Amino acid sequence: MHHVARSLLLGLALAWAGPMAFAQTWSLGQIEGPQVVILNQERLFRDSRFGQRVQEELEAESAALSRENREIESELLQEERELTDQRATMTAEEFQPLADDFDERVEEIRDTQSERVRELNQLADLAEERFLQLITPILRDLLEERGASAVVDARVVLYAVDGANITDVALERIDAVLGDGGGVPVLDQLRGQVE
Repeated sequence: MHHVARSLLLGLALAWAGPMAFAQTWSLGQIEGPQVVILNQERLFRDSRFGQRVQEELEAESAALSRENREIESELLQEERELTDQRATMTAEEFQPLADDFDERVEEIRDTQSERVRELNQLADLAEERFLQLITPILRDLLEERGASAVVDARVVLYAVDGANITDVALERIDAVLGDGGGVPVLDQLRGQVE
């Protein structure tokens, strides 16, 4: 009877709390034995000094590329105006090669700039992969220290005991070991791997 009453009370509590009941991880206290620890993988990269440096490098390169694109666009618009003005003084046969040449250069520039954006996206992916490679031994040591047998991503956890989420501890350890990635810009270290 008590089991039924507890189930009913739990059901009512969950219905009353609604979606907010699942908006955060619930704590069930501390347990002993083989542990499953929780990590917020996105936070590890985003909040680590290494990840923040990569983000800063990506933002700087993206801003430089955007500036360059605006400059190129301005130059091409000026050239197009001049070409349009010349058209009034030329025959179609004289004008067509100039127009074709302009269109060809615009396509080449567009392809080059698109390739640079693709390279920047690939560098971002490579930086995250490199980060995961570098933190694997750090996390392995942390798991061994905790006696943990598995890691679960924080986004899929409904219930957790106190201390199960080791993201903050992992971040401290990662920052202590990796720092911001060294003297050479991280993206420069990875450029040779871009296909």
